[in-house]
Amino acid sequence: MSDSSLFRPYRRGVLDLPNRIAMAPMTRGRADDATGVPNPLTADYYAQRAGAGLIVTEGIYPNVLGKGGPGIPGLVDEAQVAGWRSVTDAVHAAGGRIFAQLWHVGRMTHPFTLPGGAIPLAPSPVRITGAPIFTGQGMVEHVTPRAMTTAEADATVEDFVAEARNAIAAGFDGVEVHGANGYLIQQFLAENTNRRTDRYGGSRNGRLRLAVDIVTAVAAEVGAERVGLRISPDNPENEIAERDPQDTYRALLDTLDPLGLAYLHVIERGDYAALADLRPRWSSTLIANFNGPSPTTRDAGEKVLDTGLADIFSFGRHFIANPDLPARFAAGAPLNEYARDRVYGGGAEGYTDYPALHTEQV
Repeated sequence: MSDSSLFRPYRRGVLDLPNRIAMAPMTRGRADDATGVPNPLTADYYAQRAGAGLIVTEGIYPNVLGKGGPGIPGLVDEAQVAGWRSVTDAVHAAGGRIFAQLWHVGRMTHPFTLPGGAIPLAPSPVRITGAPIFTGQGMVEHVTPRAMTTAEADATVEDFVAEARNAIAAGFDGVEVHGANGYLIQQFLAENTNRRTDRYGGSRNGRLRLAVDIVTAVAAEVGAERVGLRISPDNPENEIAERDPQDTYRALLDTLDPLGLAYLHVIERGDYAALADLRPRWSSTLIANFNGPSPTTRDAGEKVLDTGLADIFSFGRHFIANPDLPARFAAGAPLNEYARDRVYGGGAEGYTDYPALHTEQV
């Protein structure tokens, strides 16, 4: 076995992990599009990857207006809960640990995706003008979202709470609130997408309110020790522009750190600035992730752990093509390349058919 820091066990709170290699959440788009129920293959997909210290699922919507595209799963009704129960049972039977990512996309969706051709909801009516968005009818231009009313923002907090409750009922070990990558929560955090004047905007504290209210309410419902939060400071993805990310995220952590959450999951742009700034302000577990044009290397993960910037490192695209990624890292074995054109949608091909190392090779 490698003496790499990635293979040291990690134990804190409910996190009792055999290694420090997490599987990052990645959209795969293979749920039944009409029902939001996970594909039966999804249980195989995650169970194949149970060697990860921790699995965080693809994003799962808390209400159907938060659905980001074709094949995105939900955790809203009994059928969806039952579908996810088959996934968690399979992962646990394989010795793994799995958190559900709670994900509302806000303006990052389209009437072609939403029921009845509904207009996407967002903090403010600010349209994405750059790259088009994928729908069941192909790539199309974004529409101008409708600003949530204060009551709708309040209701969205309760939707996240109900989804977290459903996640625990479905057998998940915990939940991760998705506050990154330009989706709804970061749309409320960012100045260019939040132009509100009610209590969910108008000041830094106002822009923080949705994130704080969701995380606090979810923690009260299922226990703070079962709740993680994912953030991506100063990430321009999906046309987000944060004028003062350092002070915004410092204030967010100062508010949430006392809750005693399971972890903070930070997406780093590659210069270590966010990790270096936020690590001293977070007293619980910190998971690091790099979001770049190429899959992150093992060496990069080790460097972050060895320098103390994080406790756990999450890998994304490598896990798509390498279901036994920790075993490959430990053996120094070559990695499979993922098929980019089979990441989203479809069946087993490019999903559950990637080969694993044979036992004798390990």
